[in-house]
Amino acid sequence: MIQVEGLKKRFKLSREHNKNKTSDDSRERDGHFHSVESVSFQCQKGEVLGLLGPNGAGKTTTLRLLSTALSPDSGAIIVAGQDIVKNPLHGRRHIGFLSGTTGLYGRLSAKENVEYFARLHGLKGKKLKDRCELLFETLDMTSFLDKRSDSLSTGMKQKTSIARAVVHDPQVVILDEPTTGLDIMTKQTLLSFIRQLKEQGTPVIFSTHHLDEVDMLCDRVCVIDKGISCFEGDLGAFREQGQNSELNQAFLNIIQGGQHV
Repeated sequence: MIQVEGLKKRFKLSREHNKNKTSDDSRERDGHFHSVESVSFQCQKGEVLGLLGPNGAGKTTTLRLLSTALSPDSGAIIVAGQDIVKNPLHGRRHIGFLSGTTGLYGRLSAKENVEYFARLHGLKGKKLKDRCELLFETLDMTSFLDKRSDSLSTGMKQKTSIARAVVHDPQVVILDEPTTGLDIMTKQTLLSFIRQLKEQGTPVIFSTHHLDEVDMLCDRVCVIDKGISCFEGDLGAFREQGQNSELNQAFLNIIQGGQHV
C-alpha cells in the first residue's frame, strides 16, 4: 500500500514575478507559490485510486513528490513500510512512475529502451528476458519492438514508456494521465493493463481528466483543489458528497462547493 500524509510543497517566486504580480491566487504569498498545501490519501493493495483536480490544482507536483523527483517541505509518503521522504532510494526501487513528460531515448529501439531500464534496476539474464517478454506481449508491443523510438507513434511511445516504468515489477504504480492523446485501441490496451495490475494486488494511482475512466477502473478517488485534498473516498461517497450520480457533475459540485476534509 501507499499512504500519503500532509504533503506540503512551495516554490520560491522570482523577484520579477513578485514585482509584477497580477495573480489573485491565494497560494502566492510570502514570496512563494504554495503548490501543495495539504494533501493526504491512501491506496491499498489491489486498489486503483483516481487523482482528480482542475488544471493547476497541484496534481502534477503531488505525483512528482510521490516519485521522489521532488522532496516535500513536510509530510510523509509510506511505501512498503518505509517513509520514502526519508529514504527516497527505497521509493525508487518500489514505485513505478510514468510522468506526463517522460521521454524515451530516441536512438534506441522500443525493446532497447525497456531492457536498458531493466538493467538499471538490476535485472539480467533470464529474469530480464522473461519480464520484458511478458510486458511486450501484455502491452501488445511485438510489432514495433525493433523500431527506433523517435519514429514511433504516440501510442507506441506510451506503451514503451509504461513498460519501462514497470519493468522492475514495482509494489506501487503511479501514472500521470496515461491515456491522453491515445487512439481508442491503444487506450483500451492500457486500461486493460491497469486492470491486470489491480488483479495482481498492485496499488495503482493515476491522474486523469476523464471521469469515464474513473468509473470503469477506480475503487477510490482523491480530489485536489488549490493544493488541498478536498475529497478522498470511494465512488459512492464521491457521488454522495458531489450530490449527483453523474461523476462529472459530482466533481464540479465538490470543487465549486469548496468542501475540504
